[in-house]
Amino acid sequence: MSIEKKQQQQTAQVPEKSLSNPALSPGTLYLVATPIGNLSDITQRAVDVLSQVDYIAAEDTRHSQRLLAHLGIKTRLQACHEHNEEQITPRLLDDLQAGRTIALISDAGTPLISDPGYRLVAQAHDRGISVVPVVGPSAVIAALSAAGLATDRFSFEGFPPAKQGARRAFFEALVAETRTMVFYVSCHRIVETLKDMQDIFGAQRRLSFARELTKTFETIKRSTLAELVEWVESDDNQRRGEIVLVVEGAPESTGDAGETDRLLAILLDELPVKQAVKLVVKITGEHKNEIYKRALELKENKLSANERK
Repeated sequence: MSIEKKQQQQTAQVPEKSLSNPALSPGTLYLVATPIGNLSDITQRAVDVLSQVDYIAAEDTRHSQRLLAHLGIKTRLQACHEHNEEQITPRLLDDLQAGRTIALISDAGTPLISDPGYRLVAQAHDRGISVVPVVGPSAVIAALSAAGLATDRFSFEGFPPAKQGARRAFFEALVAETRTMVFYVSCHRIVETLKDMQDIFGAQRRLSFARELTKTFETIKRSTLAELVEWVESDDNQRRGEIVLVVEGAPESTGDAGETDRLLAILLDELPVKQAVKLVVKITGEHKNEIYKRALELKENKLSANERK
């Protein structure tokens, strides 16, 4: 018998369901992605896993129950959220080590992306428990893919702080970040957040505003911060729902630091800081916030030197 015929016979002997619906591995934690809006985005593998595990650890059992009812899944739910994660994690780990299978889901999207679950997954690895991702929807990736901005390098920055002082400091620390940045933003703070970004990143920095992804009123708009602030302020609808901002990174620095300092020193002798900075930015193409920061440092150094004389 030829090798080719033997291979064909061996393939034919494999039951079809073992390829499309494999049995779950005992003692395994499955991280299952669920729809972020459109329920049709659930994968067949996610349905299979959620149907077969011993139970599902869910961020909000009432919210998840509606999804399971839609899918016709009757698997038991166990609450696992930020307020009980520390207490419930040892029990979940004990069940996994006893051979039970557990699926972890968040309210929407891929678990652990700004959601509970880190403690459970980290300790599962510590105990040698198998952790398996069941991939699917993610608001971060969905927004990035449709942003029209560079995606070869990016960082996920989560939710900016709620209080303005902390939020502005948070953005200041990212002002020179050259990677595309992704933020989750509360609709209740979207205007204030965009205005802070405009002040710190610059009015002409581009970003993509993604709202209610995969849902009925999905909105994706790429613009400058100046234009976007005006648009969101003028349309109440853009201040509702779940929002993801994808912000263009700062331009790569191409200037000579010594030459920049020389230009600043000359101009600061004749002009106020803002005017000097504006001219240096035009001449060098460097980022405004970085030039401004350097101008203040040079001015402070000069004042200190004069005081020592």
